[in-house]
Amino acid sequence: MRGFTKFALQVVPTVLVLSLVFLGGRCIAQEVDVPSGRGSGSVVAPTGWAELIAPVQQRIDLKFYGFYIGELKAPSGQFDATFRATKFLSITPSYLYYSVPPNGLNELANHSGGFTRTYEEQQFRIDGTVMFSVHKFEISERNMYVRRFLPTYMYGGKSLPEKEINRYRNRIAVAYPLAVGSHIWKPFASYEGFYDQGSGWTKNRAWTGVTVPIEKYVSFQPSYMWENTNGIKDVRYLMFGLIFKMPSRN
Repeated sequence: MRGFTKFALQVVPTVLVLSLVFLGGRCIAQEVDVPSGRGSGSVVAPTGWAELIAPVQQRIDLKFYGFYIGELKAPSGQFDATFRATKFLSITPSYLYYSVPPNGLNELANHSGGFTRTYEEQQFRIDGTVMFSVHKFEISERNMYVRRFLPTYMYGGKSLPEKEINRYRNRIAVAYPLAVGSHIWKPFASYEGFYDQGSGWTKNRAWTGVTVPIEKYVSFQPSYMWENTNGIKDVRYLMFGLIFKMPSRN
């Protein structure tokens, strides 16, 4: 984490400007990367998460996420601040923290005993998202810049030094509102690619599910996500989330 404050003060203003030309929706606190491995096959990971949306102004929302991947015993937390710059464009700076214990890392990397300490990572991210509708289909494209702060960690009995690298993510998503009784259900699907500095395109992610309102300010979201990452097992997430939205003060 050393250098984060200095980096943020120097880079955040520039990235905010650059992000205005990015195409890029919503970011869920789901990230698990393994520093190295030789994984093959797949692992099924039941996962629970919760999101709290707090509108603070007409064009600004604060979002807080908590996430837990049961199979890997990996918790994460995320904070977003979404600024709706125009009807079609939103800008979201965010911060993410997650950790994976040694047994979770070894499971993903197919390397028994290779990891001996919990792996923790922090990320500063900013994205620009363009959203529009075509015949009720809600389409969005998100481009995200990520600064990853990788800690010192033990692998194969060796201590590997901390470092900072850049990541680029591009996601295309589509949703469609359906009237079910007196509620509007919203099934969705998305595809996302990840590009890591020095490693190229390292990860692919496909995600589908449905958002179901259960109260005026509460929604339930079951979903399925498939994730393929170079060097580790595929992860098949069975996710169940609750979304709480506080009433607007406006």
